[in-house]
Amino acid sequence: MKNVLITGGNGFVGKYLSDKLIQCGYHVTVLSRKNNYHNKIPTFTWDLKKETIDKEALENVEYIVHLAGENIGERRWTEERMQRIIDSRVKSGNLIFEEVKKKKIKLKAFISASAVGYYGAVTSEKIFNETDPPCNDFLGETCRLWEQTAYQFENAGIRTVIIRSGIVLAKKEGALPKMMGPVKLGIGSAIGDGKQYIPWIHIDDICNIFIKAIEDETMHGAYNAVSPDPKTNKEFTKTLAKVLNAPFWFPAIPAFALKLMFGKMSEMLLKGSRVSSDKISATGFKFRFPELEKALKNILDK
Repeated sequence: MKNVLITGGNGFVGKYLSDKLIQCGYHVTVLSRKNNYHNKIPTFTWDLKKETIDKEALENVEYIVHLAGENIGERRWTEERMQRIIDSRVKSGNLIFEEVKKKKIKLKAFISASAVGYYGAVTSEKIFNETDPPCNDFLGETCRLWEQTAYQFENAGIRTVIIRSGIVLAKKEGALPKMMGPVKLGIGSAIGDGKQYIPWIHIDDICNIFIKAIEDETMHGAYNAVSPDPKTNKEFTKTLAKVLNAPFWFPAIPAFALKLMFGKMSEMLLKGSRVSSDKISATGFKFRFPELEKALKNILDK
């Protein structure tokens, strides 16, 4: 039985991934800011401010999946909040690395989350792949620093894989419930000009990519975790309305309204480019839900 520690394991993706790993026969433990006594999975705590981790957290751990990080789309991006978003990813990774080094833990792999925000909040005809440089904006810089932290493990001789995730779709958590709200009310429409792409992935597929990263020893470096079915914001919303049997309205929500509501964070909603999934597909990974309409039907039928 392989032992996997998941940081941020009580978060959105962490909960789904923990369940899937257990179903696959792994022994899973979680590292979290709070000890959830109702969690069926053994949970250890850490404190980034005090730079402490429970002494037993890394015992017998063979794989670490690093998902910890403050929710980037939860609130407006004030300067203080943007720094917290970066620190929650970078300082947590640094703390784990120092603990692994200090205790001479012989990890078989370190798997870190990242995001397609690495390529920035931009809309262009370009299809981004893993060889492209990070964008010089907040999202790009956050992901660059996040990944830089992970590569400490690679430099220490530990196989390191970075999963650059798109928007993860699930029924009750993440972005999809928020996107469904206006559509269910009959006022679903595109945002801005609607031409910005939404790199998306079904929750089952993102979890399966993390599991493949654990099991496939040939995987190293960064991989985009996005569906091979890119959709613009307008196409995505129209498909969602179709699946929900709801109307799709015009005109689109104007950009200035989003900027008033969300400030700098509106960039994340108003811009977006296509992202290639070719590299992860080249490993032999097969998407269970490569098409948006079928993915949405599966999620909403559950």
